[in-house]
Amino acid sequence: MPIAAGPARLSRDTPPHIVTLVVLAGIAALNMNMLLPSLPSLARHYEADYGLVSLAVSGYLAITAILQLFLGPLSDRYGRRPVVLASLGIFLAATVGCILAPSIGVFLFFRMLAAAVAAGIVLSRAIVRDMVPANEAASMIGYVTMGMALMPMVGPMIGGFLDQAFGWEAVFVLTFVAGLAATWLMWCDLGETNAHRSSSFSEQFRSYPELARSRRFWGYAITAALASGAFFAFLGGGPWVASEVLGLSPAVLGFYFGFIALGYVFGNYLSGRFAATVGINRMMLTGGIVATAGMGAGLLLFALGFATPIVFFGSIMFVGVGNGLLLPSANAGMVSVRPHLAGSASGLGGALMIGGGAALATLTGASLGPGTGAWPLLVTMFLSSALGIVSTLYVIRVARSLPA
Repeated sequence: MPIAAGPARLSRDTPPHIVTLVVLAGIAALNMNMLLPSLPSLARHYEADYGLVSLAVSGYLAITAILQLFLGPLSDRYGRRPVVLASLGIFLAATVGCILAPSIGVFLFFRMLAAAVAAGIVLSRAIVRDMVPANEAASMIGYVTMGMALMPMVGPMIGGFLDQAFGWEAVFVLTFVAGLAATWLMWCDLGETNAHRSSSFSEQFRSYPELARSRRFWGYAITAALASGAFFAFLGGGPWVASEVLGLSPAVLGFYFGFIALGYVFGNYLSGRFAATVGINRMMLTGGIVATAGMGAGLLLFALGFATPIVFFGSIMFVGVGNGLLLPSANAGMVSVRPHLAGSASGLGGALMIGGGAALATLTGASLGPGTGAWPLLVTMFLSSALGIVSTLYVIRVARSLPA
């Protein structure tokens, strides 16, 4: 039986408001994206190779993927609220460590530790599924991620400005303050929504084979991984292309980073508006087509010699729109295949999604260099989006035959 939404006041005894879920998911996205314009500054500050410094993104994504395997089952066993609060506490301590780090090795250690904030992404999905059924979950996740996308949209812009005006440390100071505010809100408004906790932590890990036997779960998870993989490839290679190929400064780069998030907001709005009536599978297919068409247009324009910031970031904006349409429905599908395992499904699916993204970010970053231009990044994003369509068609085929 879905849990009803609570009254219009902050309470630790009722399900959270949608704004609380936006903040919970958004603080994780903010921590992932806000640092991007500062990667060249970090390389100069620590006199380190850019490939090593880029682990602040790709390594962070890899740790996030691993953590999601544990965060979901932990929340199924002990509840959503205690896991969220503990994760935010670790994140705040690690952020201070990043500011004070004397070397790149120490900095990267605390940066990886700060990935504990990924609980916000994992558990916001599980909490939504605790509260409402599948089609409504896709709609609600769409609205949550639409609001969440506002944070990474302005994050790189603010991060680029802070880096240029005060240095990269200012980025982490602001992140710490935002984390404190988010922790206070979770303490005041995040009522427990997991009404059916498992009897043991090991029981949750034993549930993974049940998920692994579900063809629909794999279809949704792989579709989400491929769609988000295009975005993570952009995180791994976008800063290099922007600075080395297009000659953009950190502040201007931060501004252009808003293009993909703006597209994501619009796609999330459409998802929240139509997912409940259109259905999650058709929303996924539409999103994949939009993203692939946008990157195809970008490849064509670059081939014709229109290698400009507007063309580059404009085509990537369509990836944002497509992912905004696709990901809420894919995530709702993952956590709805086995509703009693919503936390575990969110964690395993999120691990596949982020892990695949980390691999693509690393691969893209390594493939870029003198003479390559933007081609490795553009081709990777196009192929990842196109394969997402194939995976979606597989989900539709399975849904038309036998259940999971």
